[in-house]
Amino acid sequence: MSKLAELKKRLSTVWDLRSTSSLLSWDQQTYMPPQGSGPRAQQMATIDRLAHEILTADETARLLDEAATELNGAADDSDEACLIRVARRHYNRGANVPGSLVEEFSRTCSLAHENWVEAKRSSDFPLFAPHLEKIWELARQIAGARGYQEHPYDALLDEWEPGTTAAEVRAMFDEMRPRLVALVKRIRESGVNLDASALHQRFDLERQIAFAKFMAEEIGYDFNRGRQDISAHPFCTSFSAHDVRITVRYFERFLAPSLFGTLHEAGHALYEQGSPPQFNHTPLRGGASLGIHESQSRWWENLVGRSRPFWKRYFPKLAGFFPEQLHGYTVDQFYRAINRVEPSLIRVEADEVTYNLHIMIRFELELQIMEGKLAIKDVPDAWNDRYSEYLGVSVPNDGSGCLQDIHWAHGILGYFPTYSIGNVVASQLWERMLEDLPNVDELVENGQFKSVLGWLVEHVHSRAKKYLPKELVQKVTGEGIQCGPFLRYLETKFGELYALDR
Repeated sequence: MSKLAELKKRLSTVWDLRSTSSLLSWDQQTYMPPQGSGPRAQQMATIDRLAHEILTADETARLLDEAATELNGAADDSDEACLIRVARRHYNRGANVPGSLVEEFSRTCSLAHENWVEAKRSSDFPLFAPHLEKIWELARQIAGARGYQEHPYDALLDEWEPGTTAAEVRAMFDEMRPRLVALVKRIRESGVNLDASALHQRFDLERQIAFAKFMAEEIGYDFNRGRQDISAHPFCTSFSAHDVRITVRYFERFLAPSLFGTLHEAGHALYEQGSPPQFNHTPLRGGASLGIHESQSRWWENLVGRSRPFWKRYFPKLAGFFPEQLHGYTVDQFYRAINRVEPSLIRVEADEVTYNLHIMIRFELELQIMEGKLAIKDVPDAWNDRYSEYLGVSVPNDGSGCLQDIHWAHGILGYFPTYSIGNVVASQLWERMLEDLPNVDELVENGQFKSVLGWLVEHVHSRAKKYLPKELVQKVTGEGIQCGPFLRYLETKFGELYALDR
């Protein structure tokens, strides 16, 4: 057996264990009985520790070196060379982190999940605070073990957005903030009021579920390789390119979350289903980063799913599911309703213009927690103050405030900036796609998504994790990650909706 084959065999064990851990997590969030949380925490902790120990063992380091020597002369972008490069990044990131710390972090987060569900339901942050305190304490230890050059937050961010630093995120937000604030101000002063009452009626949950599945299948989600379930917080998880699952949440008196939550998670799922099958069981499977992943979900949720061409086709079909509720509404009225700009409490339900302000709040709080400048007990007050300052809204309770996201309960720290990176990259990719598919509006209006999805598969999905996110964006668009296309998109779309140029 060649050294490369030995390395692949060893890595397949690690990534199969990680997939198994993900499967247990999916079950915990969907079907596991509440009393199963204790044993489940131990099961996941054991699997995560074993995967970590195999990945960071001396044998892995030896095989990485020997396989690289064996491949000497191979093209840098060959699958084999990329595999070694990506695997080495994983090895280097974990080599200095003790397996016992990985196990403790996994167990802590698994137990925190059930606690977060109850704390959110009862809007009781003090109930969750001790778990969050321990999660951040362990995260600081992990960051210290991994090491960093500029800021300890970089060690967390690198887990989700390889090669990106807190300083770069700050610069992105510094560029976005003035134009977003100015756009919100112009919209507020425009005197235009987009009526969203069509979305706030009683919508039968079973029909919502049926339409959600119909929409996901229409844009290309393959239910032979996936399924859709319900969870407290929507998510997508993948165990291979042949098993990619999404969850959505539904509200009887608010239709938007099921529509756009489905398109968002299906966007993630399409990326995973588009990963080349030969990358299964390896570090190359899946998306280049969480920011690139978010570019795919935001692409389908917003650039396609909140567009006029999309609803020219699908509003009549939606009205067929809900004839009583949508009788008398026109496509244009519905298009305006789903694009209403209104500062709000809940990130996943935020409009496109104010969405990134939600992310800025979380990023700033995470930095302060990481630096020890914000105590966990003071998070609700700090959260509420920023929502008042940035969005002009009052937070009525913790459930609608700092407990609304599941990420901290799962130890997903340093993740939130990837949402804004995703918005930015999605618009860059869209502008590039228009060069190849200038008739995209016509394709969307006719429900012909094969060409649109095919473009993404060719330029993004098929490359999986072979490249760092910055490298991938450069290869596809010919430039680095830039805010310009995203800001132009917002100003053009909402300038028309709110008649800002008259």
